Amino acid sequence: MPPRLRKLIGLFAILAFLTLYVIAVSTIGDYIPDHWAAQLAFYAVAGTLWGVPLFPLIRWMERVP
Repeated sequence: MPPRLRKLIGLFAILAFLTLYVIAVSTIGDYIPDHWAAQLAFYAVAGTLWGVPLFPLIRWMERVP
């Protein structure tokens, strides 16, 4: 598969994943208690973990044929 096509497929996969991730985090965030520390902890973890599932996809996109 040509690198440009692989990157295009990866782009749409990342956009789809991030859209679903934002919807899921905001939905789950509604159930977090109104205490500032709980919300800070939840959104700090959620804001950090979004990249972990994307590492294999990015590695695949950048692989040399």
